[in-house]
Amino acid sequence: MKASPSLLGGSCIIASVCVGAGMLGLPSAGAGAWTTWSIIAITLTMVVMTVSGWMLLEAFKHYDLRVSFNTVTKDMLGSKINNINNLAVYFVGGILLYAYITSSGLVLEGMLGISSKITSILFVLVFSTFVWHSTRAVDRISVVLIAFMVLTFVFGVSGLAVNIDASVLFDTIAKENSYAPYAMAMLPVALTSFGYHHSVSSMRAYYGEENRAKQAILGGTVIALVLYLLWLLSIYGNLPRNQFGPVIEQGGNVDVLLSALGSVVASDKVTNAINSFSMAALLSSFIGVGLGVFDFIADLFKFEDTKQGRTKSWAVTFLPPLIMSLLFPFGFVIAIGYAGAAATVWACIIPAMLAYKSRTREGGEEGFKAPGGNAMIGLVIAFGVFTAIFHIMAMMGMLPAFLG
Repeated sequence: MKASPSLLGGSCIIASVCVGAGMLGLPSAGAGAWTTWSIIAITLTMVVMTVSGWMLLEAFKHYDLRVSFNTVTKDMLGSKINNINNLAVYFVGGILLYAYITSSGLVLEGMLGISSKITSILFVLVFSTFVWHSTRAVDRISVVLIAFMVLTFVFGVSGLAVNIDASVLFDTIAKENSYAPYAMAMLPVALTSFGYHHSVSSMRAYYGEENRAKQAILGGTVIALVLYLLWLLSIYGNLPRNQFGPVIEQGGNVDVLLSALGSVVASDKVTNAINSFSMAALLSSFIGVGLGVFDFIADLFKFEDTKQGRTKSWAVTFLPPLIMSLLFPFGFVIAIGYAGAAATVWACIIPAMLAYKSRTREGGEEGFKAPGGNAMIGLVIAFGVFTAIFHIMAMMGMLPAFLG
């Protein structure tokens, strides 16, 4: 009998999908809300997004292990809703890959002194190979990357943590204290920070059943939450709130955030550890998101699991975001915000609708069920709708914008 894959491996895949966007986007997105309200926004988002992932698992239980969003949504909710969902899934996956490719190119340009366009191309050609090869290869590299991230994170964060200044962390030096309104504009980025949902079908196929996949999802979101909180506390305790102005002005780009951090950290070793951690976070998320989009594309277009079929899936997954990154590089947090608004469709609204539909089916109450009953379904949909509305309001200048 074949041994079931480890929960650690699955949790690492889920955590690595989450962590890149969140680690590098949240400090700038939460600069207005600052410490307390950022923590509240992130924790609330983690709970809702974990439950919505379980709702997807509940809907998938009626189908064989190779299906993904496309097949299930089309069967349960019809072609029109499925087409909207497919567009949202591909848009979010594509814009996240675009953000990672652009940011890694900028960070590598600073490290290697080579043009960011060349480093972006090399980054994609080298690291998308793991996704093209197999889920097992992604599991292996994810565990290695998470281990490397933990080491550099511990070193970098401990270097920051010993210098945390409580007056900076809780911004007691500022005259303005109305932080709560800024948390609304932060929610789309927080939602993207837990946007692992395109990997739910991959997890289910990987474990061959729902309960272990559920545990891996929870393990992954808990790991991500703990890392986010440690990271935010360390940054907000060192880099004063009013010094986020230049970072926000540049669209929250990772290279600008890293140079701002470098200017307030005395130790070169700590700065190098933070830079290495950031690069590993980008890479792990790139591979994790790439796997989810790759499996989604294979199911959507019915590409076979052969070298030729996987190459087609690879091309549709990675080439459009790479081309867009080379032609139109723009702000990291801006891109993540767009992703968050669109992600509300397939990370909150569709999973809740699928779970509701699943329960009305014959045998729908049997087997795996997400907790909270129909009340939880309503709450998850409401969270998604309000998050999208907040993003639109922020874009139209109807929410307070923090400029440093």
